[in-house]
Amino acid sequence: MKLYNGYERLPRNYTLLSDEYEFSMANGYLQNEKENQMAVFDVFFRKIPNEGGYAVMAGVDKIISYIENLSFGERELDYFKKKGYSEEFIQYLKNFKFTGDIYAIPDGTPVFPNEPLVTIKAPLNQAQIIETSILSMINGAMEHATGARRIIESTPKNVKVMEFGARRADGLEASLDSSIYALMAGCSGTSNVFAAHMLNKKALGTQAHSWIESFDSELDAFIAYARVYPDNCTLLVDTYDTLKSGIPNAITTFRYLQEQGLPVDHIGIRIDSGDLAYLSKEARKMLDAAGFPQATICLSNGLTDVTIQSLIRQGAVFDSLGIGDNISKPNGRMGCVYKEVAIEKNGIWIPKIKLSNDAIKVINPDHKKLYRLYDKTTHYAIADVMMRQNEEISQENILIIDTQNNLNQKSVSNFDIVELQRPIFIHGELVYDDPEIDEKTIYCEQEMGTLYEEVKRTINPHHYYVDGTKSYIEFKNQMIRDTKMLVKKIGG
Repeated sequence: MKLYNGYERLPRNYTLLSDEYEFSMANGYLQNEKENQMAVFDVFFRKIPNEGGYAVMAGVDKIISYIENLSFGERELDYFKKKGYSEEFIQYLKNFKFTGDIYAIPDGTPVFPNEPLVTIKAPLNQAQIIETSILSMINGAMEHATGARRIIESTPKNVKVMEFGARRADGLEASLDSSIYALMAGCSGTSNVFAAHMLNKKALGTQAHSWIESFDSELDAFIAYARVYPDNCTLLVDTYDTLKSGIPNAITTFRYLQEQGLPVDHIGIRIDSGDLAYLSKEARKMLDAAGFPQATICLSNGLTDVTIQSLIRQGAVFDSLGIGDNISKPNGRMGCVYKEVAIEKNGIWIPKIKLSNDAIKVINPDHKKLYRLYDKTTHYAIADVMMRQNEEISQENILIIDTQNNLNQKSVSNFDIVELQRPIFIHGELVYDDPEIDEKTIYCEQEMGTLYEEVKRTINPHHYYVDGTKSYIEFKNQMIRDTKMLVKKIGG
């Protein structure tokens, strides 16, 4: 089991983190001797949160820890006994061990709607019991990673983004996740001491308004802080009046450091309220005029990708940003779902499909392979392409077709291909070496760099193509026709 500086990624046994109907079905499968029938399930989302152009994959590390810890102890078995489940089912759970295969797109990869992020190939009962936990982990992790990356993409490359969101998160696990996946997505650091310790990072932070309010004056508070932390003296200047009090007192404090013969190489201010664009520009003028051009300016206060871009347009001056709410509690939810796409019967794999009057809810059937095509000249990602397991992809020319609107077709050539999913578990055994957080950060930065800027823009982003091969689209369309005919026949 991989540890984070001595901590398990999931310190508790989450075996019971499942919806009751999953155990009801598992018991039903057992009673009908279907518990070992092999099936394939896909995890995917249908719509990118906040009208964005991409999402960021995250949570594979949590899945690994969850599956490795998956077992039913006496406390869990006692619950099912009290619920009146049969002794046969209790014994089944007592001997439970995940023996299936799990494939997933690596953490940090930009991903898109209706493509399989995670694929589970396992006996029905096993695949069914893990559904809720898998979805919970992936949904939460991706929300934090995607929210953080949108902030990163809206921020100039020379500006550091610090994650300050633990106190805004919905619970302790979410506070850790928001920090860990923010770092993975490109944030320069976190204020969350627990997460920083887990990842062998140095936590970031200065003072709160309560520090200033606890002294007789703002200047007393600043001087006291500077004495303790002369090598990292960033002062919060908006407790009373940013321009009339906060910044003048900060300048006086910096001069005090000089008078004491202490270095002023690491000084700065943070503005957490008011008109950030106007205040930052005025602050820069005042700091420069006082002889402290090296003093940095940090802005915070509910910043989003949209407000950051607005600040840039207004000429705001800043060296770093502190982001909390919109990483720990992003407005958009991933909405990942877990759908059966194939089942084995008498040694033959039978593809499955869910139909709907709403085209977006018609799933892509069968156990699939997923590839990303990159332009050989520009190295930008062109499209993601699905096909059936037994299909071979052309290495030279390929016709790709929109899975929801078959009139959208494109012939692609001069491309490199990469299979997106990696094997994580095979026959219940971990086969994937989960990268360290710094490796994931570098990987995420590299992969985001393969997306056209039009896909990454905040407002009205370009639609990235998730298509199928001609063969796969013909197969899917035939499945839809056959299923509709069967429904019509049964319905009389």
